[in-house]
Amino acid sequence: MSVNIPRRDEEGSVDDMMADEPDLGPTDDQSLSGDETIRDNKTEADQAAITGRDGQEVEEEQPLPAASAIAPTPIAPSAIAKRYHELVEAEQGDATPSEDGSTDGVLRSAASPLESFPTLSTDSPSVQGSVVSSPGSSNILPSLAVRPGLRGPTPSFRPFDRRFSSFSGSPGTLSPRPSSPAFLAGHARTLSVTSNLLLDSSETETSSPPWEVVRWTKLLKLDGLAFSESGRRNFGSPTCLAVSASIVLGTSKGVILVFDFNQNLKMIVGPGTKAVESGAVTSLAISADHTTIAGGHANGNIFTWDTTRPSRPFLSIPHLPQLQHRSADGHVPDTKITHLGFLGTRHTALVSADDRGMAFSHLATRGTGSFGRTVKTTRILGRYPDAPAPVGKTLKPSTVLAFQSLPLGNVEMETDTMGLTAMLTPYLLVIVSTTPVAQTQHKSARPKEVTAHSAMTGCLAWFPAVRLKVPDPVTGNNVSKVKLVYCWSNVLTVLEVEEEPAENRDKPPTLRFKPRNRWKCEEPIVAVQWLSRSVLTVLTITQRLIVLEDRTMRMTEAFDLIHKHIYHVDLFSKQLHTLVEQLDDEDPSMHGVVADAFYMSFKAYKGRLFLLGFGEVALGTLSNWADRLFALMESGDYVGAIRLATSYYTGDANKLTIGLPEDTALRHSMVIDKLMEIMSASLKYAFGQRTKRREAGDDKHLRELAETCFVASHNAEKTDFLFDEMYEWYEDAGLEGIFLETLEPYIIDGSITAIPPTVVKALVIHFVNNGLETRLEDIICHLDTATLDLDQVTMLCKKHSLYDALIYVWNQALYDYLTPFIDLLALLVPLMQNGDVDGTASVLENEIRETNALKIFPYLSFILTGKTYPTGEPIPDAIAQKAKAEIYWFLFSGKSIAWPKGSGKRLLTRPGQSQEPSFPYLRMILNFDAPSFLSVLNEAFEDSFLNDSPEKQLAGGPNRDLPEEEIFGLTVDRQYIASILMEIMSPADFAKEDTIYLDMFIARNLPKYPQYLLFTGSTLTKVLTGLCQYPGDDLAEDAQLSAEYLLSAYHPSDLPDLIPRFKEAGFYRILKRIYRTDKQYGQLMLTYFEDPNERDAVFDCIELCLRPHSGLTRRQVQDVHQVIKDHAGKLVQIDSARAAQAIETYAPELHYHILDSVSGQPNLQYTYLKTILEPNKEVLNAHPPQQDLVERYLQLMCRFEPSHVPEYVNTVQATNLSLEKLLPTMEKTGVIDAAVILMAKEGQVKEAMARLTRHLETLESALHGLLTGTASQSQTDLNPQASAEELMHALQNYTRVGIWLCQEQTKATRESGNARQRHKSQPKDDLSSDEQLWLSLIESCVQITKRVTSALQPAASDDATQGQLTNGGSHTNGESVFASLDTEKLVTLVRSLVQNAFTTLLSATSARTSHSANTGDTQPPAINTNLSFLRILRAFLTRAAASSPNLADLRSVLSSIFAAYAYEESILGLSNRLLERSLFVSVNQAVKLRQRGWRPKGSTCEACGRRVWGPGVAGNVYEAWEERQAVEDRQKQARKQLTVGPGNKASADASKRISNDLQGPGEEYHGNGNGNAKGKGKGKEVSPRVEQHDEIQQTNSSAGHEDMPGQTMKREQKLSPLVVLACRHVYHQACLDALEMKNGGAVSNGDGFGAKRQYMCPIDR
Repeated sequence: MSVNIPRRDEEGSVDDMMADEPDLGPTDDQSLSGDETIRDNKTEADQAAITGRDGQEVEEEQPLPAASAIAPTPIAPSAIAKRYHELVEAEQGDATPSEDGSTDGVLRSAASPLESFPTLSTDSPSVQGSVVSSPGSSNILPSLAVRPGLRGPTPSFRPFDRRFSSFSGSPGTLSPRPSSPAFLAGHARTLSVTSNLLLDSSETETSSPPWEVVRWTKLLKLDGLAFSESGRRNFGSPTCLAVSASIVLGTSKGVILVFDFNQNLKMIVGPGTKAVESGAVTSLAISADHTTIAGGHANGNIFTWDTTRPSRPFLSIPHLPQLQHRSADGHVPDTKITHLGFLGTRHTALVSADDRGMAFSHLATRGTGSFGRTVKTTRILGRYPDAPAPVGKTLKPSTVLAFQSLPLGNVEMETDTMGLTAMLTPYLLVIVSTTPVAQTQHKSARPKEVTAHSAMTGCLAWFPAVRLKVPDPVTGNNVSKVKLVYCWSNVLTVLEVEEEPAENRDKPPTLRFKPRNRWKCEEPIVAVQWLSRSVLTVLTITQRLIVLEDRTMRMTEAFDLIHKHIYHVDLFSKQLHTLVEQLDDEDPSMHGVVADAFYMSFKAYKGRLFLLGFGEVALGTLSNWADRLFALMESGDYVGAIRLATSYYTGDANKLTIGLPEDTALRHSMVIDKLMEIMSASLKYAFGQRTKRREAGDDKHLRELAETCFVASHNAEKTDFLFDEMYEWYEDAGLEGIFLETLEPYIIDGSITAIPPTVVKALVIHFVNNGLETRLEDIICHLDTATLDLDQVTMLCKKHSLYDALIYVWNQALYDYLTPFIDLLALLVPLMQNGDVDGTASVLENEIRETNALKIFPYLSFILTGKTYPTGEPIPDAIAQKAKAEIYWFLFSGKSIAWPKGSGKRLLTRPGQSQEPSFPYLRMILNFDAPSFLSVLNEAFEDSFLNDSPEKQLAGGPNRDLPEEEIFGLTVDRQYIASILMEIMSPADFAKEDTIYLDMFIARNLPKYPQYLLFTGSTLTKVLTGLCQYPGDDLAEDAQLSAEYLLSAYHPSDLPDLIPRFKEAGFYRILKRIYRTDKQYGQLMLTYFEDPNERDAVFDCIELCLRPHSGLTRRQVQDVHQVIKDHAGKLVQIDSARAAQAIETYAPELHYHILDSVSGQPNLQYTYLKTILEPNKEVLNAHPPQQDLVERYLQLMCRFEPSHVPEYVNTVQATNLSLEKLLPTMEKTGVIDAAVILMAKEGQVKEAMARLTRHLETLESALHGLLTGTASQSQTDLNPQASAEELMHALQNYTRVGIWLCQEQTKATRESGNARQRHKSQPKDDLSSDEQLWLSLIESCVQITKRVTSALQPAASDDATQGQLTNGGSHTNGESVFASLDTEKLVTLVRSLVQNAFTTLLSATSARTSHSANTGDTQPPAINTNLSFLRILRAFLTRAAASSPNLADLRSVLSSIFAAYAYEESILGLSNRLLERSLFVSVNQAVKLRQRGWRPKGSTCEACGRRVWGPGVAGNVYEAWEERQAVEDRQKQARKQLTVGPGNKASADASKRISNDLQGPGEEYHGNGNGNAKGKGKGKEVSPRVEQHDEIQQTNSSAGHEDMPGQTMKREQKLSPLVVLACRHVYHQACLDALEMKNGGAVSNGDGFGAKRQYMCPIDR
């Protein structure tokens, strides 16, 4: 089973192996650079032969995997297995006598030296840890794995909710695997895309590849003849280029030069003929058989030349002799022939186009000589200059931007005889067939993707149908389709032509044109050519060459040709200048400039590019794949060469542009030999350089080389190269670690499954020495064991304690699943001696042993569920059944077992005791870690092996000879396992921390397998009791969940007796289900209150029990109410808002009881009442609030949210409230505004005002004390300015409350009519009740203002300035306080009190005036206002004069009063100025927009089609405009007279003239104008009024003069009004009205003077 690799001979063998490889660089000690190149003596032809070599490779037969090569039946132990048993027996320790006197073997672990132990905490797979449960009162210790003091991993709290998972590492966490080479998509202007190899950017600064993308060849001999001074003097400068079997140049002197590909001038065509008199050669064409050349000249003549007789023209096609009175078609004199082409195989059939946009086909009759033939010319595109313009259409300037006839391919097609010609204009692509008659085959408009306002360019190129060597991979046809590529500006499109044969053979086929691909360039395209069937070359306006793949439209190369100085000329701007000059910024279809023509200088022929420059002709060839690899090797970049060759092999590179076929097999055969040759040469060169000199960066470079070679070998399926050649290089250099770490990810992902034994050994040693045992195990577990040397692997794994790898090899190679289990079990024996750890070993050794022993649980989980350990792959059914049976036999046979078989040595779990217990191995595992083992069994119970299936009965039938252990294992089922576990794990032998897991195991599996498990009621009751007695709170949730599982399948008869245990255990979910089932709703509600985990659910329970139609009896409802009363405080504490909602909805009678229960928590009371009395959303069928609740709520609101009290008081009915209870609380908390509102609602208006004025005086006293320095120390400690401003704002707020009170009283008095009664019955000087309120408020405000203003004066009284504070505050006297205040701001604030009061008073009296006017009061409003306002003012002044004998005090009061009026006046003036300015801007903008007008889209009515403006319009528009101007002049003069002298006779006459003008003859035309619009498709008809005359006649005047200057038109018919809409469509008003009525609308004539009609465009509707 081992693989032997022949060793490489140390002397001479490398040279023999490398004999056929290229000689590597110099042998001196220079560093690796561009000077060290790989020289290859092979010629280019040899390289081509190498690339075309048949490289079909024969795959070696690999041995089949063990799982498929061997039948899934148990096999007899092989020689290797016997050898392993011998090793096991040799490693057994001293024998001890057993109970029957025989020599039994003690379970012993494999050797695990301390110097090679695996990583414990992170790298070694193990089960998850958990917190240790507190031990109970029993003296029995729990499982060893859950005891404190041991650091080994322990099971989780929920062992039955988890699954043992695979412990194999994922490739993402290992060493990075090199990605396959690829190429980036960026295309810089100066470098090829293939230069962007995925190299390390930190080390490589190469900006361009070492190869030339295009290898240019200068035609020096040709350039010397054509571009030299003598050549230009004799022949003229080259102007155009054509290439086929010859290189043909046209010159500026009308001469054609013909060169062969050896640059020999074969002939000079044209001298001595009319051709040289026809001007420069502007276009060339070569026939299909290369024997005829056609030339077009600058004056419109065309000549064809037979290359065998070039002395005279073969055919002459002159231009028309004159444009007028022509009798035949032809080019116009002095027009340049810009395009020429032969049709099919004929020499006498041509097509041509000129720079005026006309194209012709020329068919010559048969005859001898140019004079014996006649030429029939047919126009196929364009219009003669003198041709009449079509009616109703606008002619746009046009030209032929691109033009070409379809060339012939290597296969006959029907299109060859049709003379297909493609023509590209600025607007259309047109394809016509010229034979037998000219017929348009296809039209295509310019695509919308063209960049707006870009340069106008156009080009196209045909590619004919050809026969393929290999069928097309997409279509599968052997013949390709005819293709046309055409470009408008920056948009390139590929069009395919499909032929459908006609039923009649004499008729031409039907052609279908299908756009296949579209590509958008960054800049306009000026020329395009097919380099091959699948490769396009594109030349942009900045002379950048781009190479595209046809099928994918992928840009593979991009580089500049600006240095080539390509010849270009302006051919089209003269013809198209009007189109460019009329550029509309809003029209994206227009172009900004017309580009020069490049098509005559850019040609492709048989995969080569030909460029005509201003000073040379250049020949270019794309470098192929072999050239690029050779260039990289020459530059010393062998890593890049391997990557590039790999990309060629896989097809990731641009294979079509570098000469590689699309067929995968053919491409592989071409590249594989080169790839292997480069890798071998690279290894030899790299290690040769390392041998000569060692540098720090060498090893890193060799790692990169290893990664690259692995990628290449893997993609090429040449993995033998890695171990036969590559590994030896790294091993000899002592760098096998680089190779092995690079190999790792390929093994992990399954790419490499077999490696030689020498590599396996090196792999183990390397990873163990570096502490990477877990990764090493992962690697071994992914290898094919059929290719491993088992002796070697098992010895290495045992030596280094690699148990995962050892188990995998043992399982997969020998299908033995019991022996690894016994090895793991042997690790437990030292740990379980006397229930404690082995005292003879060190702590570290015990930790290692315990960590490895814990692997027994995932191993059992995998095997008992039919999965391979540790990868998780499924085990074949037959082998899995045998493995499961053996494991179950070993655990549940009930006795100790002799192992190995036939040895007579029994495996003992208690070597220090004379007897073994029953089920010794099961007991030992349970004592070690019962939770994890029960978790394993929980997974195993889900496997169908434990079912009583027919397959098990058949497997154990008499027809099969099975060993004892397998027969016993097949009889094990779930019932047997559960019974054994319950027998063994008795409370006498196991602690509660272990038996609780057994109870959970039984409780969870009984509902899942009721048909396989059967227990007595007493047993299940014990299980429930055990679950209620869980040892720690961390297991409470698991225990309750398990009890729920059990109760779903088991219904105990003594359930009431278990309820106290459930309560004690806190199994509230179970109790809720029981009470709900028994309809004990009181107990159910009580349980919700007691459950700490679902406290919020108590509200759902209230809804369930107390909702309408719940079905509860009165007694049950009373029980629920009683529980709520007993726990009312707890209910509110859970969520006071939800409690209020629930009680309000279902039990409002409990409100008082609940509020009393939280009497000591007023915050909860407030929240509770707020939810009831102010719900967030309106409650349907809400009960009216009770008076006591509202009063209590207001009292609490005064404490917690005083600012909200006034707002709430306004919303409630005051008659329901008790002022005696509320007013003391409001006054105590300072909510005076609410008290005032409440007193006012009760009718105590005077008392409310008195209370308000007292509070204002209190605030004024506090402010005065602060200002004069007599305030308390706590006030002066604060910021005096902030305190003063706060008091001022409070004064303002309460003043507004007084204003509100007065306004409400005034309103009430006005509505009741008290004012009128007072005027009749009371004396004139007496004030009414509302006026008394105003007077009280004003007096209070004035007094406050007076005293505060006096306190703020700089010159204070002596008493104020001498007031001292003696309590040691921060401010010691009034002066210091006064100095820190902003007196100006405070004076402004205090004066605003009087201003606001008087302003509001004035507004109130104004409101009364308007009311009086509306109610029909006989007294004039002004008098009423003066009396009311003046009465209050006089009463105020009288009292002020009496209380203030000082005139200065009264003056200050009056100044404050009148300041209010000045303030109002200034605000009004400022508002008027702002309004006037805004109005002026809006009106000015509207006037400008009105004068700007709209420009109609067309000149005809959209409905009737008649011309409405512009040339050809019917009616005398100019005379109508003159009449309108005269009418407007008279109107202007009349208006001036009206303005100068209103009321006199002249003004009357002027008014009469205006009326006559409006009714005069000008009215016929006043409707001819634009309408105003409000959106797209909407417009307003201009009404026949004076205001619209300007617009109307402006439109008609432009219509009559813009396009027809100097012409006078007779008045043929009456002009009718026009309507121009926002969408720029124009209609006659009569036509638009007719359409409106036709669509069901009504025609409105407007309402009054200046009214405007509104229309909707019928087109956009």
